[in-house]
Amino acid sequence: QVQLVESGGGLVQAGGSLRLSCAASGFIFSTNTMAWYRQAPGKQRDVVAMITSGGSTNYVDSVKGRFTISRDNVRNMVYLQMNSLKPEDTAVYYCSTTRNGTPYWGKGTLVTVSS
Repeated sequence: QVQLVESGGGLVQAGGSLRLSCAASGFIFSTNTMAWYRQAPGKQRDVVAMITSGGSTNYVDSVKGRFTISRDNVRNMVYLQMNSLKPEDTAVYYCSTTRNGTPYWGKGTLVTVSS
């Protein structure tokens, strides 16, 4: 079955950086679009960045120029490099993919940015 396991979250000061990782298994990773979502306290879960099987990327406007999504199709990993972090980036970050029309998420990793 599809498994997505996030890691790399933590507490960081504003202006700092973190790199999130997601280990994927249970599906043909190289053919799937992968995404990072985030959910702040009391808010809905929203997409942050996406990367297609071909490596094309898209970002929500609020993270453009600060976050970079990448993938390693050999290791079945997807990453989110987050620079110039802001307190409003504080959220639980989830790795996601879709298989046969069904969305999947990992359990998430908490990112806390202090001011």
